[in-house]
Amino acid sequence: MPAKVNKEECTGCGTCVEECPVEAIIIDEDEGCAVVDEEECVECKACEEVCPIQAIEVR
Repeated sequence: MPAKVNKEECTGCGTCVEECPVEAIIIDEDEGCAVVDEEECVECKACEEVCPIQAIEVR
């Protein structure tokens, strides 16, 4: 299952964007949080491991 972002907790810091090996995450400027392209996500958990506030999860 692709990474899921808790939009209420995400601060839009961009740490996950920098860590994603397939560039499947962007920061949505309007919402101020990370957005995952579910079709591109390879479920590697790199984003989950680096998120400083645990606002992203891969199940």
